[in-house]
Amino acid sequence: MKVYGITNCNTVKKALDWLKANNVAYEFQDFKKLGVSTDKLNEWDAKAGYEKFMNKQGLTWKQLDPAVKESIKTKDDALQLLQQKTSMIKRPVIEDGDFLFFGFDEAAYAKHFNI
Repeated sequence: MKVYGITNCNTVKKALDWLKANNVAYEFQDFKKLGVSTDKLNEWDAKAGYEKFMNKQGLTWKQLDPAVKESIKTKDDALQLLQQKTSMIKRPVIEDGDFLFFGFDEAAYAKHFNI
């Protein structure tokens, strides 16, 4: 299982604490240090749609120049921006087989991991 996120994100911290407390093994990829590939973003888009993981509620989106926000017309525009500004990806991203989840939801995690 792989978890993607940013180490100083409170939501990521909650998710990692939950996984540790429930003895769920994972590999962590820090977006700030390692980024995220175009292939991975395309994979997530194919499975869930980029709208599901493009966080427009966060500070990074809110601080974008209005012209940049207006320039996002297509999936490719959105994915290119997400690759440049990884902090706009809803976190954490949990990949476990066919399970793909964006954010932290204790009930969803418990259901998936049978806890």
